[in-house]
Amino acid sequence: MKNSVYDAQISLRAQYMETPELAMVTDEARTCGIDPSDPFHSRVKPMLGNDVAVPFGVHRAVGGPYDAPCPGDLLCAALAACQDSSIRLVANLMGIELIALEVQVKATADLRGAMGLQKDVPVGFQSITCNIHLEAKAGTPPDMLEKLRVAAQRCCVVGQTLLQPPQMKTLFSAHPFDNVDAELATA
Repeated sequence: MKNSVYDAQISLRAQYMETPELAMVTDEARTCGIDPSDPFHSRVKPMLGNDVAVPFGVHRAVGGPYDAPCPGDLLCAALAACQDSSIRLVANLMGIELIALEVQVKATADLRGAMGLQKDVPVGFQSITCNIHLEAKAGTPPDMLEKLRVAAQRCCVVGQTLLQPPQMKTLFSAHPFDNVDAELATA
């Protein structure tokens, strides 16, 4: 099997067992829009320290042109990517040879909540479904595939975060640009 996860992780596992604080990582993303007056388009850098910027837009269901992935699409993409990579990593560790793998994520939201049309409709997705289609090398025992499913789901950071959300903190700072704004900010 090529690209051994075991070999790539052996020293990391030892470090994390000896010094648990080394296992703590912080992922970041930052928007980097070109035109702040455009309500329908921007870009996000999903990994600081490189020049990758992913364009995003606003879904047509809330009035946007939907000519770029919307934040909901990016959330689905994050979950699909995490499920995919978790399955690949765990399969490699278990010695399961994958022939094909596709992860499809669908999320459904009632936008009346987000648009403030109906207070009893929650803002957010009401359901998320992951469809995982994989093909393993012929002769792979079914019980090994079940162990792969359980272990990969347990290891999927994005999936586990959605199942057991952490406390989220939002800090909002507005910088006044003239005295009128300053007066409004202190009123």
